[in-house]
Amino acid sequence: MRATAKTLHVKALSSMRTAMTAFNSPQEDGRTTVVLLHLQHAFEMLLKSALVQGRAKVFDKKSGRSIGFEAAINQASQLAGLKVTQDEAGTLRAVNALRDDQQHWFNDVSEGLLYLHARAAVTLFDELLFRAFDERLADYLPNRVLPVSTEPPQDLLTLVDREYANIAELLQPGRRARGDARAKIRTLLALEAHLGEDVIVSDSDVDRVEKGIKSSRRRDQVFPKLSPLAADVSGEGLTVKVKIVKQSEALPVRLVRDGTADELDAAAVREVDLQKKFHWSPFELADKLRITRPRATALRTHLGIDSSPDFVHVFEFGSQKHSRYSDNALALMRTALKDQDMDAIWEAHRPGRSGKPRPKCQQPGCARTEAS
Repeated sequence: MRATAKTLHVKALSSMRTAMTAFNSPQEDGRTTVVLLHLQHAFEMLLKSALVQGRAKVFDKKSGRSIGFEAAINQASQLAGLKVTQDEAGTLRAVNALRDDQQHWFNDVSEGLLYLHARAAVTLFDELLFRAFDERLADYLPNRVLPVSTEPPQDLLTLVDREYANIAELLQPGRRARGDARAKIRTLLALEAHLGEDVIVSDSDVDRVEKGIKSSRRRDQVFPKLSPLAADVSGEGLTVKVKIVKQSEALPVRLVRDGTADELDAAAVREVDLQKKFHWSPFELADKLRITRPRATALRTHLGIDSSPDFVHVFEFGSQKHSRYSDNALALMRTALKDQDMDAIWEAHRPGRSGKPRPKCQQPGCARTEAS
């Protein structure tokens, strides 16, 4: 193992050990905070250890500092031998979102949700450790120190529905428990990170949910994003394994854009920071993919990226307009470069050939060919 990777590897195991000790501790003060802070840190160190071992770049060129947690997840999803899946990335992001409010503000994480995510974290840490280094968590931690509960793990939506009912009860007139209710709302909002990137719990989102619950909206109306989630539990006792997954048969969740919110219950509409979702410039896409900028333009044209609101957003600053692209656009372009003939795409879509006949694109998924 490379020296830097080994240092990060040791830090990851140290934080996981601290998180497990805190979870099983009889000391209640600060227990949830310690568990979530150290779980998130354990994963960040493990991902970066794997990236360093795989010779991936873990320092940002502009700041000169190591990359953040989200960037580490994105790189780990592309690293050969590791390949973090979407469900696994969701678990990582959910732990991070729960940790964020614990560290920078406060939330109220029920024992059931904490136990479920702690067990899911242990399961995922063990799998990532094995894929990256051919090691098992049991090589470093005995089963007896893993998270223990008097109850078996429950289904995620069962726990969510229970919390939703508790929040509704706390918001009843005369209860004077609005602060407790809002702390629980923050936890449910953080769980949406299982299904999306850069989930940040804002006061406006808490206000929206509170209003929806007070209006007697159902949980699936206020938190539609959580409906596809389920807990895949196997084993029992100290060796139980938990994976939080998205059910394939669940209804898709739509991104609501400006001017369309009136089509849905307003309680279900969450604000999205577009500058975080769409953060790649055209030049940065080309540089990231290690192709020339004209070729990147041709590839975007081939894939129809510039006409899809899921891939591009045009920001307007006064009279200036700037197109920015999402991580989904980058992933689609990277896949196309791997699976298709870029030279053929270039010949069919190269810019600056107005007036000259272009050969018909024969590559699969061509937006221009499908539109004609």
